[in-house]
Amino acid sequence: MAKVIVMPKLGLTMTEGTVSKWLKAEGDAVKEGEPLFEVETDKLTNTIEASASGTLLKIAVPEGGEAKCLEPVAVIGEPGEDAAALIGGESSAGAAPAPAAAPAAAPAEAAAVASRSGERVLASPAAKKLARELGIDLSLVPGTGPKGRVTEEDVKNYKPAPAPAAPPAEPGVKASPLAAKVAADIGVDLKDVPAHGRVLAADILAAVQKGGASAEEKPREETVPMNGMRKAIARNMLNSHMTSPTVTFNLGIDMTELKRLREQLKSEEIKVSYTDILVKVVAVALTEFPLLNCSVEDNKIIYKHYVNMGVAVALDNGLVVPNVPDADKKSLTEISAEVKELAKLAREGGLPMDRLKGGTFTITNLGMYGIESFTPIINQPEVAILGVNTMEDKVVVVDGEICVRPIMNLSLTADHRVVDGSVAAQFLQRVKKLMEKPALLLA
Repeated sequence: MAKVIVMPKLGLTMTEGTVSKWLKAEGDAVKEGEPLFEVETDKLTNTIEASASGTLLKIAVPEGGEAKCLEPVAVIGEPGEDAAALIGGESSAGAAPAPAAAPAAAPAEAAAVASRSGERVLASPAAKKLARELGIDLSLVPGTGPKGRVTEEDVKNYKPAPAPAAPPAEPGVKASPLAAKVAADIGVDLKDVPAHGRVLAADILAAVQKGGASAEEKPREETVPMNGMRKAIARNMLNSHMTSPTVTFNLGIDMTELKRLREQLKSEEIKVSYTDILVKVVAVALTEFPLLNCSVEDNKIIYKHYVNMGVAVALDNGLVVPNVPDADKKSLTEISAEVKELAKLAREGGLPMDRLKGGTFTITNLGMYGIESFTPIINQPEVAILGVNTMEDKVVVVDGEICVRPIMNLSLTADHRVVDGSVAAQFLQRVKKLMEKPALLLA
């Protein structure tokens, strides 16, 4: 009997999902437990397995389409069953007979179409990541894994076909081979290019810059729909602004001692980042200032006697905030290992759902981009977020003497419903003291 496949509910806050990729085509055989399609939510991309065996009779939601949780997305059953009737479509019963089908493709050709059409390519997360980095189209890479799945090794061993030779210059126009290729690539008519003798690539570029040659222009505007993650980020950020009256506090930190500590650890082959150290420092400070680690629900303040530290990770298409649970109870090396693993899983699309919920405080770092100050937006239902800015050598006065010190600015945004300015300032002062005198972490 045919079975309706629905959009799964992958979390308490999920209301809808986007089908980012079908791993099977209509008419394909499907086994229960086999990867069937990928769903993009506001958090991450999940691979959904088939909940029944049979034939994929109908795809109700195409790639890029959205469906609310528990709404039909496909039907699996036996050939000949009426799939449309199960998902509210027009039943095929009593309909006029369909025109004779075209001759079936050869088995090998059909398999290639089923697996490659619409770029429905089975590939491991590592293979996808490597392909993006190398600019390789996964649909061109032969897969050697189970069921033709493309592995990371397949991407490494892939050798693209040699580029076609540059087209010859038009009759009556003399041009260098490079000039002929450039003209073909940018859509320039060689006859429109002024040159002394043979047309060279430099002549083409000069003509285009002067407007003397007609190159194909890109459209002035392009409209691209938001993907599921982008829409969720927009919704969540707007909700945060509407929910929390916020104030942002900025404070400079002398990083001299922390730089020294990091170098000492490095000499012992213990590699930690400033973000790792900040997670440890802030987790300790939060145990002393519980208002910064709470949440608000129905006019009630919920105090958390644990610190689940969220660390924002930028992705190609958005942002996720996995958290380090019980960060206040973990050593610096444990925190460092977890932060690195979470970032790796986030970029490969393999984050477990439990690491994306339950956070109590968030750290977001833009220092690597040279940002000196910004106003981070609170990750609801938390009540504060710490922005980390760039570290710069600045002239300061220490003990009455002018000297140069590495200074890093921190930007704390707090929910003024529960965190008063004096509390936020004291919290930042405590963070500053722990960073400037890291030996206090041992006290």
